[in-house]
Amino acid sequence: MNCAVQPKPTLWVYIVTFLIVVIWGCTFVQTKVLINAGLRPDEIFVLRFIIAYLLILPFSWRKLFLDSVKEEFIALLLGLFGGSLYFITENYALAYGYCSNVSLIVCLTPLVTALVVGWRYPAERLGKAGVVGSIVAFAGMALVVFNGNFVLKLSPLGDLLALAACLCWALYSLLIKRLSAKYSNMLVTRKVFGYGLLTMLPILLSRGINYNVVIDGGVSVWGNIIFLGLVASMLCFLGWNWCLARLGTVRATNFIYLNPVIAIISSAIVLGERVTWIAISGAVLILAGLIYIDKNRTL
Repeated sequence: MNCAVQPKPTLWVYIVTFLIVVIWGCTFVQTKVLINAGLRPDEIFVLRFIIAYLLILPFSWRKLFLDSVKEEFIALLLGLFGGSLYFITENYALAYGYCSNVSLIVCLTPLVTALVVGWRYPAERLGKAGVVGSIVAFAGMALVVFNGNFVLKLSPLGDLLALAACLCWALYSLLIKRLSAKYSNMLVTRKVFGYGLLTMLPILLSRGINYNVVIDGGVSVWGNIIFLGLVASMLCFLGWNWCLARLGTVRATNFIYLNPVIAIISSAIVLGERVTWIAISGAVLILAGLIYIDKNRTL
């Protein structure tokens, strides 16, 4: 099945895509604050998705279900791959593996997405420029992730879970095209939040909920939870799905290459972590790779 060629996107589409990547690259700071306050990753996920679901519901409540059981099942898969399963695999990869390994493997997401989407939609397959640009950008990400500390150890379980997280996001990017062509962005995004919550509930219920941390957390806890729910979840998922439709799945996902750059800048500003010239060189390579891909995407 061929995918229609995307019209030339406007500058605003690039700006929105970049801002979303910036926000997602900074969310680890908010998440770390909440974990330090006593919340588990699964609790944080559920809280942010509950807020996002409740906020988007008034704008999409008129149509509760999609037109067929098949489409409803696709929506469930979107909530699973783009929500609960992605979150679980990425976080448990960090629990069972090395942070540097996981960060580097997760950075393969744009390439894995390009391969998966290109297999289904030939019009979005990587050309020669895409391959070259991806290699350059990935090399830059490796420099940013290690930031001068080149220590790479094998951790089979953690590494496999990190790869699973890449595949989850790639499948989300593939499946979202099936529904976004027919249904409104609001409705599809609401479905992602709803089924993301539903598929996470078994884990949450089996482990219980730490209500005291949520109730007594104060401004620091609730401020970060609201930011993650309103901005990083509701607004960013809406914006991301909008950008996918206008920029093309592969082209938009390539912006994820910038995530390590945003993360290292935010960690330097907020947490005072050291940034080396190696990381700066990596950031330059990432930008060079993205520019090369975009300028030569038809090759």
